[in-house]
Amino acid sequence: MEQKDESTGSAEKFFKNFGKRVDEFTKELNESGGRLQKEFEKRFEELKESAERLKKEADNKERWKEVEESLKKAGEELNKAVKAAFSKKEDKSS
Repeated sequence: MEQKDESTGSAEKFFKNFGKRVDEFTKELNESGGRLQKEFEKRFEELKESAERLKKEADNKERWKEVEESLKKAGEELNKAVKAAFSKKEDKSS
């Protein structure tokens, strides 16, 4: 009978020890989950900021395209004006 008591005692010790390890594992898992959540939140905020910067840059590019088109038109008009001015002089001098 003593042998049954010893085996029962060692099984109890095993399960008690196993339970403590599971509790420790669960605790560590929860702590690491919290750290991971904070890390993911930080990364998410960084991505949101990057997206906003890209959006602003894209808007600026559209604005610069408009400016570029306006400058091209102004350059063409200036070119026409210069040609008209010099062609009149050439016509008068002939």
